[in-house]
Amino acid sequence: MNAVLTADVLAERHRQTLDDAVAALRSRAYWSAYPESPRAYGEDGAERGRAAFDALRGGRFEALADQPGTDGWAGGEESPYGFALEIGYPHPDPEVLLPAMRAGTAGWRSAGPAVRALVCLEILARLNARTMEIAHAVMHTTGQGFGMAVQAGGPHAQDRGLEAVAYAFAEQTRLPSRAEWSKPQGRRGALELHKEFVPVPRGIALLIGCNTFPTWNGYPGLFASLATGNPVLVKPHPRAVLPLALTVATARETLAEAGFDPNLVALAAELPGEGLAKGLALRPEVRIIDYTGSTEFGEWLERHAVQARVYTEKAGVNTVVIDSTADYQGMLANLAFSLSLYSGQMCTTPQNLLIPRGGIGTETGPKSYEEVVADLAAAVQKLLGDDTRAGALLGAVVNPAVRERIEGAPALGEVALASRPVAHPEFPGATVRTPVLLRLDGAAPEAEKAYQQECFGPVAFAVAVDSAEHAVALLRRTIAERGAMTVGGYTTSPEVERQLVEVCLEECAQLSLNLTGGVYVNQTAAFSDLHGSGGNPAANAAYTDAAFVADRFRFVEIRRPA
Repeated sequence: MNAVLTADVLAERHRQTLDDAVAALRSRAYWSAYPESPRAYGEDGAERGRAAFDALRGGRFEALADQPGTDGWAGGEESPYGFALEIGYPHPDPEVLLPAMRAGTAGWRSAGPAVRALVCLEILARLNARTMEIAHAVMHTTGQGFGMAVQAGGPHAQDRGLEAVAYAFAEQTRLPSRAEWSKPQGRRGALELHKEFVPVPRGIALLIGCNTFPTWNGYPGLFASLATGNPVLVKPHPRAVLPLALTVATARETLAEAGFDPNLVALAAELPGEGLAKGLALRPEVRIIDYTGSTEFGEWLERHAVQARVYTEKAGVNTVVIDSTADYQGMLANLAFSLSLYSGQMCTTPQNLLIPRGGIGTETGPKSYEEVVADLAAAVQKLLGDDTRAGALLGAVVNPAVRERIEGAPALGEVALASRPVAHPEFPGATVRTPVLLRLDGAAPEAEKAYQQECFGPVAFAVAVDSAEHAVALLRRTIAERGAMTVGGYTTSPEVERQLVEVCLEECAQLSLNLTGGVYVNQTAAFSDLHGSGGNPAANAAYTDAAFVADRFRFVEIRRPA
């Protein structure tokens, strides 16, 4: 292929960004390559993005019409805001598509870590330029509010993808590409060898997308695999195809312009009820799998896809221990926002709030369990009191299962805050619900059945416990048995803080302490924060650390006499 994007052009555009990203991994200081403010994408960016999104509705996704092995078209996405997208995507014949994807592997491997990384950065730059279009696609497949879809679906996802590329580049260049070896042999003369160390990809990577964060959760695995030389087959969630279809189309266009086989990245949309992911996951050509979703299917992949290295993010029970605070109102406001953001439909949203039944200490004096729960309910009501503000913050309920959990929640405990419907000012067909907060007695066996299971969506449990020590013990058990993507703690006691830290170190869970300002337990920053740990049942991998990329390739050594 004739490359429009030569190595020199790519290096001039992106080498400094790559070097800065690698440096950021080491410093863990704040750094971002892509602006998160919508204004950075033009005064009319939102309108242009909406027009591009609208132009895709009601037809086939022609940007992928050249993908090999297409045996039909699939689709059926429904916006949580109340309308059908009516977009058709290519449905694959794996017997044709997978060999086509493998055909370009040799050239991609030979390009080397630096060129691969720079091509990936060009893909990310082009995705960044389409941020507003992708934001509308994310909004109308996940139910995120537009502001969140812009940030989480665009620059924050792109930063996570770049983070994976930076780790991939660092790990693949840890060994020198060439070395001269000389071993003295006394009078006989030295033994001398010329050695090469070549990072070799595992094989085709299968990315199984999720409904709620298709780009944010998808980009780390996609770019970690591609940057380490592996072709990537993207199998989106059937309710959230468009954001990843736009991503695949952008990647294919960029690869072709850089002189590589565009089939290194392909889309696999599925027919209704087909269960395509299960069949693809067992294919011998598939050697890497990235999955975000239910614990049941994640564990099935881990047990059965034994030919592949499987990276999973599953379900956990996120817990906050509330012992005491030096900023009571700040704590309440922070928790209210964390419980409300995107209707609690984040894998990092707190679910269980463990509160001593004898109350907590605050800067203004003690507060009883009943007062803490009532004040938190009031804080949520205040935050969501205006329907326009509430709609933007809550977004829409992503699927009927979440709505059913909200409606069934009152049967699980005593209602401290009832969920209410919110009328969306722009989309009357949207299903928008405020959080429900339930009081539970942590000592009651029937209550334990409720709070020791993940209840995905805007449902939280204020669990009365005997003491801070009881809360810490319950936290330990919850992480060990159910897993947690996030843990929060509020305490002014050095001893309780020590216990919380010790539990999270021993059970391998990410801990946030005493958050009262504009940083929330359910948000993480690329290049600094780790998303998940890979060390408890909620996930076997973290976004992003060296372990997330290092097993996607192997070094092959070639020796010759010097």
